[in-house]
Parts: sequence; structure tokens; C-alpha cells
Amino acid sequence: MAAPGLLPGMGRLREMPAALGRVSRPYSTSRAFAEVLRLPTRQLTKLVFPLQELERHLLPESRPDLHLKTFDPSLEDIARAESCFTASARNRIEYLRSAERLDHAPALPRPEVCFIGRSNVGKSSLIKALFSLAPEVEVRVSKKPGHTKKMNFFKVGKYFTLVDMPGYGYRAPEDFVDMVETYLKERKNLMRTFLLVDSVVGIQKADNTAIEMCEEFALPYVMVLTKIDKSSKGHLLKQVLQIQKFVDTKTQGCFPQLFPVSAVTYSGIHLLRCFIANITGNLKTNGN
Repeated sequence: MAAPGLLPGMGRLREMPAALGRVSRPYSTSRAFAEVLRLPTRQLTKLVFPLQELERHLLPESRPDLHLKTFDPSLEDIARAESCFTASARNRIEYLRSAERLDHAPALPRPEVCFIGRSNVGKSSLIKALFSLAPEVEVRVSKKPGHTKKMNFFKVGKYFTLVDMPGYGYRAPEDFVDMVETYLKERKNLMRTFLLVDSVVGIQKADNTAIEMCEEFALPYVMVLTKIDKSSKGHLLKQVLQIQKFVDTKTQGCFPQLFPVSAVTYSGIHLLRCFIANITGNLKTNGN
């Protein structure tokens, strides 16, 4: 059954935003992203701006605000952000260490971002996709939920540190609450928490606990919707609309714009990299 507000058939294509213009400085474009830029417009939009692609299926009169302009980088911005995630002799991207407690965590001056989510939400797979331009970085992905038991720290060159947090819910570490609460409250250089929600099932009870934690500590956080390749377009739209309404009406510290991603098709990965580079102070977008 189609989600409410779906256009019957193809409908009229929205005008593509300025972000789909030609990248003006080819030398700033990685080889991988250069391949993306050669895609037909519709395919490029679906890969780079999946939320935009979803929105065009909504009737104008029933279209809610998906906050697409809140973070609206150009393709040139996105191409420049790729350099932060591209491993080279001058930009070492590597696993640093794991820690069960904050006092065991590496003391690093760089900005830090952490990824947190329910067991089996696809967190490690997403981080592996973000690091696909640094294939030597080992991100362990297990078929069994709850594989991550410690905080895993990854150095991303001179730019920032990324932390893979243990999953909550099924098979969570016994000391999960103490470990995560202490980190979230006391980590001084934590710039943003990325809270992953399974787009197939939406916000679950365990997710509400994590959301309440972020709200209680007044942490700036972002909702990333994983596994968007697993649902039909109608089901995904329904979930996006429900989660967007939740963010708009039930949260204060959550970034208003959602980030749908797929670690399988890489849809939304380039935009998420760009957002991370931006909020860690490593990229000033043309729109900001």
C-alpha cells in the first residue's frame, strides 16, 4: 500500500537545485566521486540526495517540510569533503584503540563524532561505508547483532576522530549505560552524536531511551536512517514522514534534517561525509 501523499505514476519532476550544477574545480574531485558525477541526473540525485529523491514523490499540497535546505551543500562542497575521508600518506585514517571506560579513551584534541544505535541497526556497516576511501581501515562487521562491546576510536587524519559506540538493546554490554552516559556527558571534544535508526522498523523503544539520554544531556544529535535499500519506496516514505514528525514535535536537540543512508548502495553516504566534515569544522560549504 502506498504511503500517504504519494504521487500516482511518475508525476512532474521537481527542478533540480543548484547543488546539481557542474563542479567548477575538477581537481578537487576524487576519482570515486568523479564517477558519481557522470551518472544521469535522476540516478545522481538518488545516490547523493536520497531525501530529495523521496520528497518528489509527495503531492505538493500534502508535502511536509523535510528541512532539505537546512544542510544543502553543492556538489563541489561534497567533492571537497571526500578528501577528508580519502587515505593517503599525508592523511592517515586508522583504528586507534578500543576502550571500555572514558578514562581508557585516547586523549585527542581533534573534534570528535560518535555513532550510536540499536544492535543490528547496521552501525559498523555504515562506518565501513564511510571509510570506503580508506580500504585498509579495519571495521569489523559481524552477522551477529551486538558485536561491538567497546568504544572503538578511529583517527581520520588531522581532521577528526570517529567513535563506534556499543549497540544498545539485544546483547548490549552489561555496563552499557554507565559507559555511554559517562562518555556523552563528559567527552569535551564531542561535536555531534549520530543516532542510527533502522528505516525498516522505525523508532523502537530502545531508541527512545537513547533519544531521551541525548535530550537530557542537551547533546546536539542527528538521526541517520539506515538500510534504506531494504524497503519499498512507499514504506520508506511512510517511515520518513513518521520520524520527521517525531523530530519536529518531540525533540529539541535533534538536527531537523534526516539523513537516509544505505551501506549497500552507498545512497546518502557522500552527503553524510560532507555533513561530518562540515560540523567538525573541516569544510565551509558554499551555502554557509
